[in-house]
Amino acid sequence: MRRETAGLKARNAARESVWHKGEDAACAYFRSLGFTVVDRNFRAPGGELDLIARRRRLLVFCEVKARTSTRYGAPAEAVDPRKAARIRRCAAVWLKERCPARVDVRFDVVSVIVSADRVDITHIPAAF
Repeated sequence: MRRETAGLKARNAARESVWHKGEDAACAYFRSLGFTVVDRNFRAPGGELDLIARRRRLLVFCEVKARTSTRYGAPAEAVDPRKAARIRRCAAVWLKERCPARVDVRFDVVSVIVSADRVDITHIPAAF
């Protein structure tokens, strides 16, 4: 088994911190819009759903992309057609397992830029 160096562990912890802050910010954002967050980090064969939120009959499957800068482009640009297809497949599994009622479904992307003193959110409703 390979040992991680202290530097690698620190980088992984920093990435994980950005990821958690981004998801927490996205949840707070959806709650501010009147949604109820019904699930987070749902794992299905072939992928994961970051955030599932509901307001009345509207169910939103949201992909959250968090970064510390736009140096390599906007975080939402990382959601390509293959990633969107994966999210749709995972959403079908979630609906089959956990949603007995008929709902309207939408797929959103939330880009989050996390810096030391602020969090900037860009919401793209019906992104795909």
